[in-house]
Amino acid sequence: MSAPGSALLRPRLMGRATVNAVVGLSVLYTLLPVLWLVLAAAKNRDALFGSDLLSPSGFSFGDNLRDLFTMDDGQYGRWYLNSLLYAVLGAAIGALVSMACGYAFDKYRFRHKEKLFGVVLAAVMVPQTVLALPLYLMASKAGLVNTFWAVFVPVLFNPFGVYLGRIFAQGYVPDEVLEAARIDGAGELTTYARVAFRMLGPGLVTVFLFQLTAIWNNLFLPMVMLSNQDLYPVSLGLYTWNSSASVSPEYYPVVIMGSLLAVLPLILAFVLLQRFWRSGLTAGAVK
Repeated sequence: MSAPGSALLRPRLMGRATVNAVVGLSVLYTLLPVLWLVLAAAKNRDALFGSDLLSPSGFSFGDNLRDLFTMDDGQYGRWYLNSLLYAVLGAAIGALVSMACGYAFDKYRFRHKEKLFGVVLAAVMVPQTVLALPLYLMASKAGLVNTFWAVFVPVLFNPFGVYLGRIFAQGYVPDEVLEAARIDGAGELTTYARVAFRMLGPGLVTVFLFQLTAIWNNLFLPMVMLSNQDLYPVSLGLYTWNSSASVSPEYYPVVIMGSLLAVLPLILAFVLLQRFWRSGLTAGAVK
């Protein structure tokens, strides 16, 4: 006759093994494409089409890297810098705007406040691809099509970031602290800049990471707005090269190498900022 404790322990161990198996499969499913990308980036064109990625032959990482930055007069380097400018600067300004708007929605009372916030929530559910054509028409009227501003300005305003900004303001900035700052004679801008803004640091980093990822991976808006290749982000540039690869197979290795380098800024950003990001995601989870 088995002890009751062992009967309870067996389902618990089985459940833990099942969870570990599911997590392991999920990690494997996530890492396999990354592993293929790393291996393929180190192979020349013949090895790439020969499907012998695990073979030590055909190693051509250095040549692929050199070809990447010399192809089409070094366009990839220009695209990479464009993406850094669009994504890093756009995400930083967008995060600041989103947090300020979210703070205002949470801490101030004004007419039709909840109705306006309802419009923000409705905008969250609108896919960005749906907005590309109206944005193009507006940019065309303003004479901004095929300019840096046609891609940069639309990414500065993110309804989801405003929603997160209000959530973070509720969780991180007590009303009592703001009242104490006002009693001490601080104005509203001073209160926000010197008191609330420091408390909103984890939320700011979280919104920044979401914005950075969305802008860096943005393809459709630059495709609609831009025709000058010197203004392309790296996503659109690699898409153009990949489309040309069916006619010119020499583009395949550089497209793969370029894709590998394109994910590095996102990985670096998440590694450097993950401490703030994780604390931001758990805001309000514990009273």
